[in-house]
Amino acid sequence: MNPTSALSNGGLAADPTALNALRYGAGKGGNDKAALKEAAKQFESLFMRELIKSMREATQKSGLMEGEGADLGTDLLDQQFAVQLSGLPGGLSEAIERQLGKQMQNNAAEKAGAADALPAGSDASTVGRASAGPRQAGFVDQHSEAAATVARESGIPASYMIGQAGHETGWGKSEIRHADGTPSHNLFGIKATGAWKGKVAEITTTEYINGEPRKVTAKFRAYDSYADSFRDYAKLIGNSPRYDNVMDQIGSVQGFAAGLQKAGYATDPQYAAKLSRAINTTLSLQRAQG
Repeated sequence: MNPTSALSNGGLAADPTALNALRYGAGKGGNDKAALKEAAKQFESLFMRELIKSMREATQKSGLMEGEGADLGTDLLDQQFAVQLSGLPGGLSEAIERQLGKQMQNNAAEKAGAADALPAGSDASTVGRASAGPRQAGFVDQHSEAAATVARESGIPASYMIGQAGHETGWGKSEIRHADGTPSHNLFGIKATGAWKGKVAEITTTEYINGEPRKVTAKFRAYDSYADSFRDYAKLIGNSPRYDNVMDQIGSVQGFAAGLQKAGYATDPQYAAKLSRAINTTLSLQRAQG
C-alpha cells in the first residue's frame, strides 16, 4: 500500500494507527517527502480536533441535542472541520513536517552506526583489515606503547584511544600543527577552553552547526609529547561527569562510540559510526601485529 494514499484518505483523523503506513514507507524508501507532508498534516488535524473538542466542552449544552446520536454527529463534524483546517500554508503542519524530517534523518544516522556492528561469524580482525593500510598500521605501531601505558592507568582500552586518535588525525595525516608547522601532539582534537593554561595551537577546522558543516577558527590544546596527549584525553573522559556514561560502555566498541557522540564530544552527526570503524581497524591491526 502506498503510504501517502493510506494517510490522505483521512483515516488518521479517526484512527491514529494509520501512521503505520508512514513507518512502512520510511522503512522501504526512507525519503517519501509526500508521505512526510501528509503525516504532518494529519498530526495537525489531530491537534485541531482536540482543540475544537475542548472548545465544545467549554460551552454548556442546551439540552435540545443531547444523546449518543448527537454526540456521534458532533464528533464526526469536528473531525471534518479539523481536516479542513489542517495543511494550510504557514500553519502548524509545516513545523511538524520539519521536525519529522529531522527525526527521520537522526534515525537514519543511528541505523548507519548500528551497521558498523560486526556481522555474525566475523570478528574485528576480518572487518577492520579490509580498510587498513600502511598508514594505519604505522600509526597503530607508533602509538601502541604510549596508549598501553595510559590504558593501564585509566582503564580505557588502548585500541579505543588509538582508534579515536587515528580518526581525529586522519591516521596522522591531518594532525593539528602550530603556525610554524611543528606538531601540537594533540591527537584527540581537544579544544583549549578558558580553563586550559598550557600551550595552544590555533587552526581552521570543520564544525557541524545545525547539521551543516562550517569552517571555523578554533584554539586547541598543545602538548610536549604524544604520551601527554593520551594522558590528557584519559583524564578528560575518566574524570568529567559529562562522560560518565561513556566509561560505562567500555565493554562495547559501538556503545563507547555512541556514548561519546551523545555526550557531545564531536558535532559530526556520523561521529559514532566513523569512530566505530576506526576502532575496529585498530583492533584488526593489533591482532595482526601480535
